[in-house]
Amino acid sequence: MTRRTLVVTAVAAEADSVAGGLAIPWPGAGTSPLPGGYVLRRHTGPATHPAVDGPVVDVLVAGVGPAAAAAATSTALAHATALAHPYDLVVSAGIAGGFLPHAPIGTVVVSDAVVAADLGAQTPDGYLAVEELGFGRSAHPVAPGLAGAVAEALADGGLRHVVGPVLTVSTVTGTAGRAAELAGRHPGAAAEAMEGFGVAEAAAAYGVPVVEIRAVSNAVGPRDRAAWRIGEALAALRHAFQLVGQTLFVEPEESSSCPS
Repeated sequence: MTRRTLVVTAVAAEADSVAGGLAIPWPGAGTSPLPGGYVLRRHTGPATHPAVDGPVVDVLVAGVGPAAAAAATSTALAHATALAHPYDLVVSAGIAGGFLPHAPIGTVVVSDAVVAADLGAQTPDGYLAVEELGFGRSAHPVAPGLAGAVAEALADGGLRHVVGPVLTVSTVTGTAGRAAELAGRHPGAAAEAMEGFGVAEAAAAYGVPVVEIRAVSNAVGPRDRAAWRIGEALAALRHAFQLVGQTLFVEPEESSSCPS
């Protein structure tokens, strides 16, 4: 058995909720600087075996958008690998817009795929993803056992959740037409956010499995700031990481040891 080490990436306010959730089962935490000015907040869990130290979860504050998220995640992965303590799992976390009716406000979405929703080309015949253009990729599937283990931890804690694709966009949806277009192009899509695909690309480069966990703060569609429930979503995100910190992050999962 070896010590389990994970990294969770999020933007600043969301990282506070993640760290707050982890601090409930694991009160001890410290900070560690990374090249590029990034900072990790390290949470160490209790040992579950006499011969193995407790698991470690590093919370990494990354920037907004897929490029910034990829840069931060790659830096953390490279640093851990150089120290001969590579990560076992990468998690992209935060709040998101939810596609109705699959993911109403307050729901936690667990990705079964991380999808770059607008990485392709518009043509007279419609949108073409990069795969259809003959180069690149626009989706990272999540190992079913990994997504299932996260969902099981949330279900056991009584937290409302759904499993489905999480779309990464560089421009947040603000109209009903755009929401319908994305939902039609990506059947079953549960949420829309801005960082997951960048995180997944970095994880794939290092052969590390990835999953995205998002709490829904608003519906994907027309921008109605009066209807946003950011506080509720951040509280749900905090609760989600309290639950996975007590279960999934503690015991190695055979299914999550395989790259997605």
